[in-house]
Amino acid sequence: MKINLEKLSKFLCEANKFGYAGSSKEVKPQRKGFTELEYKSGDWYFRDSYAGHYFAPGQEVVYYKNKPVWAMAYAGGMKFKYHGDKNLDGQIFEFLKKALLAMDPKKPFRGPAQFKEKDWVYKSSVKGDVRDFSGNEKISRKGQVVFEQNFIGGLIVEK
Repeated sequence: MKINLEKLSKFLCEANKFGYAGSSKEVKPQRKGFTELEYKSGDWYFRDSYAGHYFAPGQEVVYYKNKPVWAMAYAGGMKFKYHGDKNLDGQIFEFLKKALLAMDPKKPFRGPAQFKEKDWVYKSSVKGDVRDFSGNEKISRKGQVVFEQNFIGGLIVEK
């Protein structure tokens, strides 16, 4: 099945606005112990599945006409020395959501190359494009890295 990359990118931007960073709809998880979010629009379906909090690996999958066509895996989270700091974790994840909502439509899988607000800085470095990519994102507060995550993904290609 040939996927229109422009439509896929547009759907990913939309799904992320309604996914984790936006008004996400939590659904019954397919895997025990995971939190799962979904978004649907026409023939497109998006599912984000992750476990954990301070360190939360997960996966996003996009389906088109009920076939998986794109996926991204991610792993990371708050730096270990900040685990348990409930005040800081709320601030980190609130800022992360703002950065994710500011995503670059040309790289519709994480936040922009850089996003700043007061003492907070989000940076994302990516190699590749929606077809095949890998990257890293970091959040710093007052110059100290407090959150870091790696991600990899792209199109699912069948025989």
